[in-house]
Amino acid sequence: MVDYKAAVRYLHFFADELPGDASKIITNGTSAGGALSSLMGSTGNHPDYEPYLQALGAADAGDNVFAASCYCPITNLEHADMAYEWEFCGVNDFHRANMKMDEGGRPVFTPVDGEMTKEQILVSAEEKAMFPAYVNSLGLKDENGDPLTLDADGEGSLKEYVKRVVMESAQRASDQGVDLSDKPWLIVENGKVQGMDFTAYVKDITRMKTAPAFDALDLESPENDLFGNETTNCRHFTEYSTAHTKAQGACAEAEVVKMMNPMEYILDEKAEKAQHFRIRHGECDRDTSLVISAMLTAKLREAGCEVDYHSPWNTPHAGDYDLDELFAWIDGICG
Repeated sequence: MVDYKAAVRYLHFFADELPGDASKIITNGTSAGGALSSLMGSTGNHPDYEPYLQALGAADAGDNVFAASCYCPITNLEHADMAYEWEFCGVNDFHRANMKMDEGGRPVFTPVDGEMTKEQILVSAEEKAMFPAYVNSLGLKDENGDPLTLDADGEGSLKEYVKRVVMESAQRASDQGVDLSDKPWLIVENGKVQGMDFTAYVKDITRMKTAPAFDALDLESPENDLFGNETTNCRHFTEYSTAHTKAQGACAEAEVVKMMNPMEYILDEKAEKAQHFRIRHGECDRDTSLVISAMLTAKLREAGCEVDYHSPWNTPHAGDYDLDELFAWIDGICG
């Protein structure tokens, strides 16, 4: 994150000597890169990062950007376990692919299918139960100004909002000639998507990760590695996993966890936000819950940012799959 900001400061510092318009810097990234792009768009010039930038020797210039393109951002990590189980709790079988590099340095993917243990199923239920309190603390609203909330069972207007995102994806696909008849969880009448069975939808796309999905109790997740420091490879970043650790793992500092979450900065007046965001999260992406990008979108719109948000139909965890559309968006906001 500090490297990314330092690179943008370099561009601003040498704006008069470099080609292009430094007032129109646009970030782009996928997955962890999508998270970084969302952070770049929401934390411009915030003082939290200043000590790290000074230590790095970054140029004395701004690190604000004009727009951010974010594909399937793996973000809001300290609440991502809760969000994942809000969506997938009750689906106990998981399906994923493990990646290893062969001798030639090429990735090799091996399918892994299994069932969660009783302990993991319990963790899933406990994580899901914590999610509504977090959601309701955010004061989220939809585009009409209506509150987005959840009750203790995880039902409510935020769930209906997420369902609309999926239904709009299906409708767009149908309008483009895609046959939706293999999706019995969709209610389609006269070519119009009228409703959906959310539970059946989740079973259809299937679970990818076991509980907890991100802050692993054994400290074996990539996100645990993200929060390591100069003395410790992996650390926890949630209260739940710190309390239930199986590796006597320490927890990262609260201020470090905060600096990796754009939700913490969107309404912070000390952070200069990008004017435009483009967020894409595939309809069958299971690397994080769809609600993560939905909440990010709602909070950005509340802050007055223009957000182009869509969940592309039948698209897994991926990015840069619609470059013509991406470049058209860039042309539109820069015109």
